Amino acid sequence: MPPRLRSLRAHLLALWILLLASAAATAYLLVEFYTQSAAVQVAQAELQVARACREIGDRFAFFGAGWTGSVTEIDDALKGQLTDVVVTALASHPGVEGGIWTASAGSAAYAFPTYEGTGPKTDLPAAEIDTIRRVNAESLSIDRPVATRRASRTQTLVVQGCPLRGPIQGATAWTMARVYTDQGRAYGQLVAGFGFLAATVLGSALLLGRLLLLLGRRIARLESQLGRDAADVPQGDDLSHGDLPHLAPTGLRELDRLVEALNAAGTRLAAARHRAAEAERLAALGQLTAGIAHEIRNPLAAIRLKAENALASADPARGRAALDLVLDQVARLDRLLRDLLSLTQPRRPVLAPTDLGLIFRDCAHLHEDLARARGTAITVAEVNPERPLLDAGQIRRALDNLVLNAVQHSPAGSVVRLSGGREGDRLRIRVTDQGPGVPDALKARLFDPFVTGRQDGTGLGLAIVREIARAHGGQARLAAPPPDAPGPGATFELDLPWTASPPTPPAS
Repeated sequence: MPPRLRSLRAHLLALWILLLASAAATAYLLVEFYTQSAAVQVAQAELQVARACREIGDRFAFFGAGWTGSVTEIDDALKGQLTDVVVTALASHPGVEGGIWTASAGSAAYAFPTYEGTGPKTDLPAAEIDTIRRVNAESLSIDRPVATRRASRTQTLVVQGCPLRGPIQGATAWTMARVYTDQGRAYGQLVAGFGFLAATVLGSALLLGRLLLLLGRRIARLESQLGRDAADVPQGDDLSHGDLPHLAPTGLRELDRLVEALNAAGTRLAAARHRAAEAERLAALGQLTAGIAHEIRNPLAAIRLKAENALASADPARGRAALDLVLDQVARLDRLLRDLLSLTQPRRPVLAPTDLGLIFRDCAHLHEDLARARGTAITVAEVNPERPLLDAGQIRRALDNLVLNAVQHSPAGSVVRLSGGREGDRLRIRVTDQGPGVPDALKARLFDPFVTGRQDGTGLGLAIVREIARAHGGQARLAAPPPDAPGPGATFELDLPWTASPPTPPAS
């Protein structure tokens, strides 16, 4: 197969072009056949007029046998006798007319015994007198037969002149025949061939044109149906996003086979998608349940152990320490439940003009003590003073999670950097650390719940960040580190649509 497949329309157009080429070749052959047939007819006419001319010469020689002297003047009686000679000679040559010509008196006899008119033709054809005179003069001057032909659109005129031997001085015989090229079997075959050829070419062109039109409309309708999104599917259609729509029959048998196959494939795809979604939902539910159970079991185990130790000990201080640990673990469980509620019940963002620089500085100040304790620093890049429409509370929470995650993964002496601003029609907020980076095994599932690289992490922080970004119509992702980064590190980015604040009305 060629590297680039042609469309069905291109194949049909190629077929139509081949049909035209075949028709042109056939027309050329018909014309050649007709031309050769006409040439044969003219050659046969030349042979016949030559024979007729010799026949007149033989009859004239017999007529003048025994004459003595020479004849210089031709009277009416002699003209009548010469006419009989011509009639007798041409009687066996259908379609040939002729006569006897003298250099001094011109036409001495004329006859057309096989003329198919209503009566005998006795008048010399006036339109051909010049041709007849010239042929006879040439034949007389060179003393041998001379033939000529004159072709027009509908006929070919063949004329022959022959010198005569006898008592009449300067006499020649001439014969003439007309070959009608627009009549006869060859011309009928040509007309019939062209008619059949025109009918087949026109019929084929109309058929191919109709086929191209039908195919174009049917394929366009199929493309329109296949291009429908789930939002465009009418209510009541059992289609989920990404499923193939049910295609209506086109009325063309070959295309309908493809439509039936696509509909069957769409049904199987929808069933497979439903099974996969159900399996994915069950797997996610199992993963979520296992994560929740793990996160709850550890605090409960610590609470139980401390409670048992406190009951077994008579030391009040030990009981007090056990109660402090129990309260700490209860607070841990409360934070876990709040995170789970935030993840499963996301709040619709309330958009308002937001000062990004203020949010960055507040977030850096909030985690400054933890960063200092771990020997790291938090820096804030200069932010564009424009105030986009955001939910400031949700953005603060997302940044808190990202900065806390960056501080916990940063080695001593490193820097965590907050930056962001408008890039075209997008708002991009980045938190960059200089830690070891994200392991390849975690990158694909980094924002899934309970996926974490720390032993003491819940794996819910990045999942909450992702849900906040989605609520704003954007996304959260692990971005490429900046070109000037000193180490591998990690850069987390919030990519949100930029929505500008409405202009502030002037003070009255």
